[in-house]
Amino acid sequence: MRIAKYISNAGICSRRDAEKLILKGKVFINDVLCDRPNINVAIHDKIVVNKKTVVIENKIRLWQFYKPIKVICTNKDPKKRKTIFDFVPDNYPRLISIGRLDFMSEGLLLFTNNGNFARQCELPSSNILRVYRVCINGRIKHNELTKINKGIEINQVKYNKIRVKLEKFNAPFTWMIFKLNEGKNREIRNICKFFNWRIVKLIRIQFGSFKLAKHKPGEIIEINNFSTKL
Repeated sequence: MRIAKYISNAGICSRRDAEKLILKGKVFINDVLCDRPNINVAIHDKIVVNKKTVVIENKIRLWQFYKPIKVICTNKDPKKRKTIFDFVPDNYPRLISIGRLDFMSEGLLLFTNNGNFARQCELPSSNILRVYRVCINGRIKHNELTKINKGIEINQVKYNKIRVKLEKFNAPFTWMIFKLNEGKNREIRNICKFFNWRIVKLIRIQFGSFKLAKHKPGEIIEINNFSTKL
């Protein structure tokens, strides 16, 4: 494993920031200064970052977070907007988000302490179920739902494995449930835009086997006794 990846997986910082620490002379391997971020290390090597020994925690930990709207899924934002990591208590280990929700979307987001596990969950081949409640202003036509459920192509992007059903109509709002496995960028918003549906709310209520339950926006809760097969 490369040293920058080791430092990242140990929860010290991102891989990019780890490379910066190495170039600044802040990293030692077995008491020898590390001057390149592409050096390979073994799990038994002694790694010191900023005069502190770091180790990779073997136990994968997981947290559920209710992301509020107008919060961005990034570590740092040049526009100084609130990020998901502003809600993480100071005494927590460094957390990594599994996937993301866009700025105006809300709902279930998972955090983990393990970078490899996060990347594994994000791969399209993981085929993890994602469920959303979507509210639009207006009514929709049955044949529009049929088109989505059969698979739809928008701007040369094909969206597969989408299951959409009506939940309720409460004039003037229509609520739908979207179930999908691919998780392409802004998938639901792109579909709604294609049909000229104006989204009022977009809430992720499930990711894999985990559901939103009764969490409040901004609340983060650790999950115990979970399976890594989401």
